[in-house]
Amino acid sequence: MSDVLTRTQASAAIEDSAWRYLLGTLVTSVDVNSTAQALQAARAAVTACGDDADGHLHVDLRPERVELSLRTAMIGGLTSTDVDLSRCITDAVHALGLTTAGTSTRNGRRSVQMLEIAIDALDILAIRPFWKAVMGYADEPGSEDPTDAVVDPVGQGPAIWFQQLDAPRPQRNRIHFDITVPHDEADARVQAALEAGGVLVSDAEARSFWILADAEGNEICVCTWQDRE
Repeated sequence: MSDVLTRTQASAAIEDSAWRYLLGTLVTSVDVNSTAQALQAARAAVTACGDDADGHLHVDLRPERVELSLRTAMIGGLTSTDVDLSRCITDAVHALGLTTAGTSTRNGRRSVQMLEIAIDALDILAIRPFWKAVMGYADEPGSEDPTDAVVDPVGQGPAIWFQQLDAPRPQRNRIHFDITVPHDEADARVQAALEAGGVLVSDAEARSFWILADAEGNEICVCTWQDRE
């Protein structure tokens, strides 16, 4: 087994590249102009990973964009192998005349990001099985905590995690989104949301997360990996 990486180590290892660390995963994207070119980029990524592809690489292929992510499936986290593979994939994509990107939002193109849904619960053990069953979800790989998040086993839907409440909270939404963005994209994303009519509820936990709300009080957290070690 290669070395397991902390959040700080993983982010630092790819800081100068077009990959970013999000929720225990290295993520990048590749702009393409057709499904055929997307398939070509995906094939190059798989080939670059060789025998490690099945245990590390996830590909989301679209006609205009290919999302590539790396994670060591065996542990549900990141290792030095994932960093090495990110470099191999970058070289392979560049050899096609394409580029890895997605570290920031510009020109109508958003950054890479990962979405989670957070549910406030007084009794997590009582409600978690319902959400797991109704969504067709599974336990998070490598997790042994019965209160941990549940995840889409095919990687299409957002993870659902459960936030422990100490007391009921009437007149407050009990489900909110967590949008995790690259750490160097967060300030721009928060500012854009505020300029679009949002309200800053709290930045007490920034840079781990900012709590924002729309004009009617519905909340979302803009999250990064930072300040979580």
